[in-house]
Amino acid sequence: MAFRRDNRDNQAAEAPEMIEKVVYLNRVSKTVKGGRVMKFSALVVVGDGKGTVGYGLGKAAEVSEAILKGIANAKKNMVTISLSGTTIPHEVIGVYGAGRVLMKPAAVGTGVIAGGAVRAVMEAVGISNIRTKCLRSNNPQNVVKAAMQGLMSLRSPEQVAAIRGKSVEEIVG
Repeated sequence: MAFRRDNRDNQAAEAPEMIEKVVYLNRVSKTVKGGRVMKFSALVVVGDGKGTVGYGLGKAAEVSEAILKGIANAKKNMVTISLSGTTIPHEVIGVYGAGRVLMKPAAVGTGVIAGGAVRAVMEAVGISNIRTKCLRSNNPQNVVKAAMQGLMSLRSPEQVAAIRGKSVEEIVG
């Protein structure tokens, strides 16, 4: 038994540390014959701070269970984002439903200029210099999904050069 425990501790030490942020907690109630039944949903963003991020929605009867389910769901849906140092390679608008998020690269020292839901995504992915603006809806679920869609559509100069069959110098200019 003790050997297995040590083995698990070593595996946990080797695994990369994940940044877990709860973006939004929601309490919903359903009225039934006996009264109201309360349940919770948690929108969670998980990232490694080095370009990998995912989001998940967990629903349960208790807050802690909902958060754990959200974290598990987010870890299943991790994606790798193209970064340019501490910012993004180019300007992009992410759209999901009524949510639209404008993201612009920023110079070193600018910081993360973003609202609550987008800020959680940017910090989890490891972006430390960016300017963002929510253009339409401010619903946290749509805003997080729009930010993720925008980040997934980013292309580095190397990727664009490979697609077009040119050199990086020709693309960058």
